[in-house]
Amino acid sequence: MSRKKRAPKRIFNPDARHGSLVLAKFINFIMYDGKKTSAEKIVYTAFEQIKKKTKEDPIKIFNDAINNVRPNLEVRSRRVGGATYQVPVEVKTKRSQTLALRWILEASRNRKNKKMSYKLSDELMDAYNKKGAAFKKREDTHRMAESNKAFAHYRW
Repeated sequence: MSRKKRAPKRIFNPDARHGSLVLAKFINFIMYDGKKTSAEKIVYTAFEQIKKKTKEDPIKIFNDAINNVRPNLEVRSRRVGGATYQVPVEVKTKRSQTLALRWILEASRNRKNKKMSYKLSDELMDAYNKKGAAFKKREDTHRMAESNKAFAHYRW
């Protein structure tokens, strides 16, 4: 019997300025076409904006924003006898972090400001204050899981 091959685990080096693995992952999310220095510039400029506005440590605000956006529950489609049910399941830690980073990036890209660094700083501040598009996405996900609680017994 052959064993299932797994994809190799990605190893991130912590970012140069703050030594954070999560921030390094976020910079890689932002990066287009391998332009890592541009992505770093966007993030660090956004952090400078946050520092100007709040006079607090931007890495703390970044981590709190991610924790505010992380979902605890999500719905997965489950097919039972011809019908498809949206079954609420708990989200694993790594996936919840990835979803939070993805939602913050998506929400900041959809903002109407001129520069990406301004969009990102505004979205991070909104997520920190428990408002904004990324936080709304989390609330919608939780609401969907709550409304489909009746199908929780279809978990696998």
